[in-house]
Order: sequence, then C-alpha cells, then structure tokens
Amino acid sequence: MKPSFRKVLALVALCGLAPATLAAEIRALSTIALQSVMEELVHDFEKASGHKVNVAFGLGVAQAKRIQEGEAADFLLGPRGSVDALLKSGKLVQGSDASVARSSVGVAVRKGAPRPDISSPEALKRTLLAAKAVSYSNPAFGGASGVHFAKVIERLGIAEEIRAKTKFPPEGGFTARLLVAGEVDLAVQQTGELLATPGVELLGPLPTDLQSVTTFAAAVPATARQPEAARALIKYLQTPAAAAVMKARGLEPM
Repeated sequence: MKPSFRKVLALVALCGLAPATLAAEIRALSTIALQSVMEELVHDFEKASGHKVNVAFGLGVAQAKRIQEGEAADFLLGPRGSVDALLKSGKLVQGSDASVARSSVGVAVRKGAPRPDISSPEALKRTLLAAKAVSYSNPAFGGASGVHFAKVIERLGIAEEIRAKTKFPPEGGFTARLLVAGEVDLAVQQTGELLATPGVELLGPLPTDLQSVTTFAAAVPATARQPEAARALIKYLQTPAAAAVMKARGLEPM
C-alpha cells in the first residue's frame, strides 16, 4: 500500500533528523484541549520518525505545574501564557517554543438534538436558562474555558441559576462525555475538546463579545532527556499535515 499524503509530508518534514536522534522515547505532557489532535498526530509521527511518544494528558495549567515543580519530561504542550511563564523561570529551553494552534470556547449538544440559538449574548442567555443541565470545566481546577465561562455567566447575570444546574466533569475530563451520557443538555469547553467526543454536534463558538481565544504552544523542558527528538515533534506539529488535522478538530493552526 502506498503511503498516504500525510505520511509523505511527515517523512519530508522529518528527513533532516540526525541518526543519533532515531528511536528515542519521548515523554510528553499535553493539554486535553489538543488530545484528539495529538492522538492522531503522534501516531503518524511515530510511523514516520521511528520515535516512541508517551503522552500524559491533563489540564494545561496542571501540566505546566508539573514542569514548574521539576518533573522530568521531554515535551510540553499547553496554553501560551503558561509556556511563557515557564520560559521566564528557566523551566523550558529558551528558543524551543512554538505556537501551534488557537482555540475558541464553544457550545455543543448531543447529535440529533435541537440546535438552540447562541448567536448573540441574549440568545445564549435564553438558551442557557432553558437548559435542564449544563456542563463546563470546573473553574476551581484552573482550566481556561471553565474560568472564562464562569465570568461569562456572571456577565450575563445568570450565574446563580446556571451554577444550580451545572454538572462538572472530573478534573482533566471532557464536558461532552456528560452530554453524550444524557446527564446535561449543553456542554461548554474548548472547541477541540468538544469535538474529541463522538456523538456531539458543535452549535458554534460563544458570541464574539463573550469569546476567549487561547493560543497553545509547545516547548522543550529544561529537564528533557530527548531534546532533539522533542524538537522534531514540535516541528512536525507545524507541518501542513498537522494543520489539516487541527482544522478538522475545530482548531486554528498557526
């Protein structure tokens, strides 16, 4: 079987690897906002490069904290703000970072369910109030979408009503899984996180006036044992092949 166009692009992107970097085992920490993207791209990267990538997924803030506390890793993918803070503190290798994607906060329903209007702040307010149950990331865990959405419902003047019918996912979990299970009517999270769960339909992003866009960046920790292999993975995340996967998952590649 001929290799796919994506595999060809991956091989081209990686053709400059030095033999000493082959067959490395990369220990990676990644935000769940790009979990579905990383699961697909890591598979292609491993096939093309010969490297092995072991990825631990979690909230971006929590993953950054692991690096800040000195945990050994070769690769970090998280919110640009967290990456910049780690660069400043010397926990990441200067010059190793690259912004790879942007994500907006979206709202989803179960596949086949009615599609209420969220096109304006007032429409979103009506839709949230009409829902029997809503899920968004617990802001206490520090996830970007959860912290932002808590501010959105405050701004709309419906925080008390929405909190009374909110079901939070576990830390580092997907709100859309509660949606598919029938426990909530609406799920709010980063668009990439919502689309990572089969059986959901994206209503769209939050209205522009209420939106928050997060940039995600990758970098090599100062504790990396396989820095060159990690740099190759970062380079791969910037290829046209990777960009196509990101777009399909509701992200804006950079």
